[in-house]
Amino acid sequence: MSEEVSIAAAAEHVMFVQFSRPPHNYFDGALIGAIADAYEQLEHERSCRAIVLCSEGKNFCAGADFAAKNPAEGDLYEQAVRLFAAGLPVVAAVQGAAVGGGLGVALSADFRVASPDSRFSANFARLGIHHGFGITETLPRVVGAQRALELLYTGVRLRGEDAHRIGLCDRLAPSDRLRAEAVALAAEIAGSSPLAVQSIRKTMRGDLAERVREATAHEAAEQAKQFGTSDFREGVSAAAERRPPRFSGS
Repeated sequence: MSEEVSIAAAAEHVMFVQFSRPPHNYFDGALIGAIADAYEQLEHERSCRAIVLCSEGKNFCAGADFAAKNPAEGDLYEQAVRLFAAGLPVVAAVQGAAVGGGLGVALSADFRVASPDSRFSANFARLGIHHGFGITETLPRVVGAQRALELLYTGVRLRGEDAHRIGLCDRLAPSDRLRAEAVALAAEIAGSSPLAVQSIRKTMRGDLAERVREATAHEAAEQAKQFGTSDFREGVSAAAERRPPRFSGS
């Protein structure tokens, strides 16, 4: 197990999987792969019936670090597909920001618990790049196609109450009760027959993992085209400087 991902007991038949690259928890293929490893370990041990995915630090996950090399290079999206292929139900406890690919990580879970201070944003277009992490598939499933288009085109940032209103998060709790509320939801799930829950989950998710695999292949190809553009450089600079971007369309 990676030093950046830990497993701990949360409640009866409920386990925490926590990732730790504070304060913003930027990810790469290695971190996502370690989370998937933890999921698979808990599934094989058979005593766990539900997982609470959480992170250490100010923000749940600020996505990939676009100031570095193209994060879609390597095996990032191959590891991401493993999150969707895992067999146990997952509740994400989302503190602070779930932005860009971090929103994709939150959407890999079955449920999301947030606080009024949580923030959600599919900000890729504001960075001058196509979205990734399978959000093509996952965001419309959760909020509907039209709402997903609005979020993807505008990159608008939603606070917890607005995310809850449109169904992007499932439960809202005070910041100091966020993780406890996520555990409570996971414990409710764990109180049902594990065989029934897992079979229902397979029915409801269907071929989601394969659809995410296809989506991430397309997303990575589109991102690769845009990585060398002036708009992408401007988007990253504007985000770092906390100013509105001035895109040229080139």
